[in-house]
Amino acid sequence: MRELANVLYVTTRGLSLRAEGDAVKVMSDGGLVGRFPLRNLSGIVVFGGVHVSSALIERCAEDGRTLVWLDSRGRFVGRMEGRIRGNVLLRREQHVASTDPNRTLGIARQMVAAKIQNSRQVLLRGARDTDSDAVEEELRGGAAALADALDRLPDVATLDEVRGIEGEVARRYFELFPLLVVRDRRHWFEGVRTRRPPRDRVNSLLSFVYSLIRIECESALEGVGLDPQVGFLHGLRPGRPSLALDLMEELRFVADRLVLTLVNRRQLADGDFEVFPGGMVYLTDTGRRTVITAYQQRKEVEVRHRLLGTKVPFGLIPHIQARVLARHLRGDVDHYLPFLYR
Repeated sequence: MRELANVLYVTTRGLSLRAEGDAVKVMSDGGLVGRFPLRNLSGIVVFGGVHVSSALIERCAEDGRTLVWLDSRGRFVGRMEGRIRGNVLLRREQHVASTDPNRTLGIARQMVAAKIQNSRQVLLRGARDTDSDAVEEELRGGAAALADALDRLPDVATLDEVRGIEGEVARRYFELFPLLVVRDRRHWFEGVRTRRPPRDRVNSLLSFVYSLIRIECESALEGVGLDPQVGFLHGLRPGRPSLALDLMEELRFVADRLVLTLVNRRQLADGDFEVFPGGMVYLTDTGRRTVITAYQQRKEVEVRHRLLGTKVPFGLIPHIQARVLARHLRGDVDHYLPFLYR
């Protein structure tokens, strides 16, 4: 299993990144800002207004290190990757499986089941932590509704039915999500999930952290030789990393819990957000740095992995699950076993 490596996030406009030997230098007009050994980096993510030298781009391509560009608001722009890694036969098995309705149904059903179960854990944790009997009752009722949806999954016969249950669960979950925000609830969250653009502070945070997890999932899939574009739950669409989005579904709870922690523990303030005309809300540079620091710390937290039977850092979960999926597609195991959080 690969060592948990760091991702270098560069958020400050006007900085430049250069390759120097086996390190990357971060420079400003005033001189050297920092120097980071490349061997410790699994990827580099830069935001709008950050310059990356051609030498560093070439070095990252040679090493198989991903380089991702986000705009100044944290929205995905593009990524660079080196030569395709992995066994071409594995990708062929993936492509064949994506055209087989039974195999696609089986994998998608497992991923959605994990998403539902992990979402239930978020609601149940909120129910345990609240001081309000009414809120506890509502959250436990929501968790029970998600359990009912989980019980229906084994009986569905088509991918559309799986997607229907997933959509139903997502709607119910986000109807209850405001109850988990205990600090100035209406100020932070309007009570509905909005994406493009986010319309409140919680939605801005969720979209940003989901983007970070998507980057991790793409890198993990590429690392084992799978094609991030060809998924099972999410259909094919030009430019969409469907398999990375599939893998994200069982890991969204990581973002949800991180966002709740940041808000409820008052680790973010109004000054960490910028509200634009039309109601768009995005993190400022300072806000992004706070979130990224918390996200990197969360990746170090160890959780028990039921398949391995041992504790592993959160940051390794996408890489472990990518390997589990690869083993299933190769025929080494009969079923894909998703990650369940306890």
